[in-house]
Amino acid sequence: MTLRNRIERLFDQPSREINQDEALRNFNEFKFFINKGELRAALPHPGSPTGWRVEQWIKKGILLGFRIGELKDYSTRDGFHFFDKSTFPLKRFSLDDKVRIVPGGSAVRDCTYLAPGVLVMPPVYINIGAFIDEGAMLDSHVLIGSCSQIGKNVHISAATQIGGVLEPVGAMPVIIEDGAFVGGNCGIYEGAVIKKNAVLGSGVVLTRSTPVYDLVNGTILKATDDLPLIIPEGAVVVQGSRTVKTPFAEEHGISMYTPIIIKYRDEKTSASLALENTLR
Repeated sequence: MTLRNRIERLFDQPSREINQDEALRNFNEFKFFINKGELRAALPHPGSPTGWRVEQWIKKGILLGFRIGELKDYSTRDGFHFFDKSTFPLKRFSLDDKVRIVPGGSAVRDCTYLAPGVLVMPPVYINIGAFIDEGAMLDSHVLIGSCSQIGKNVHISAATQIGGVLEPVGAMPVIIEDGAFVGGNCGIYEGAVIKKNAVLGSGVVLTRSTPVYDLVNGTILKATDDLPLIIPEGAVVVQGSRTVKTPFAEEHGISMYTPIIIKYRDEKTSASLALENTLR
C-alpha cells in the first residue's frame, strides 16, 4: 500500500479507532518527505486553468498530524512559554541545508520545506506545509501561511502576509511563481495565484472578492466559483481606487480600493528590482 493510500485510510478513520503507533509511523514518514521537498500541497499542472493542482492527500496528512498529536510543552529556560502539538515541533536546520536564517526571532514549523539559497530576515513565521523554492528572500515581519507555495527567486518584502489554507482540503493555497516580486505591506489571501515575474507594489491586497482592473488590456480579473484570482505573468500591480456611484458616495467623494495593472514587466522594471541581489 502506498504512503498516500495509508494516509488517506487513516484520515478517514474516526479518531477513536485510529491506532496511534501506526498513525505516528506513517505520519513521520509523510513528514520526512515534506521536509525534503519531495511532497507538496500543490504541484504544477499545465492542463489546469491555474497551472496548478491541489494535492488533497497532503492536506489530509497534515490534518492527521493534528489529530494524533498531543499538547506538548516547548517552553525554553529563558522564560518563553510555548505549547503546541507534539507532531509539529520547530523545524531543525543544519549548515547542510544551505538556508540562511538571520538571528532575531524567526520561527519555521516542522513539515515545511526551504530550498538551498533561501534567505530569511527576522522576524519571519513560516507555517506548516509551506514550500519555498531556491533563492527566495523573505524580509522582516513576513508571514508565510500554511501550504503556501513560493517559487524560485521570489522576493517578499517586509510586513507582507501570505494567507494559508488547510481546509477544505480541495482549496487552492496561495501560489507565487518564480521570479515574482511582492512589495512591502502586501496581503495575498484565499488561494490567489501570482504568475511568473509579476510585481506587486507596496500595499497591494488580493483576495477572492477583490477585482483587479487591467488598464493595459481593458479587462477585469476576478475569482470565480471554480477559479481563484489569477495575476497574469509579468503584470505590475499597484494600489488604485474606483468611484462609488451612489448619490451619497458621489456627494462625499467616496471611492473604493482596488488593485490595478498599470503595465507588464519589461527590462526596465527588472533592472529596478536588481538591487536585492546585493543583499544575498
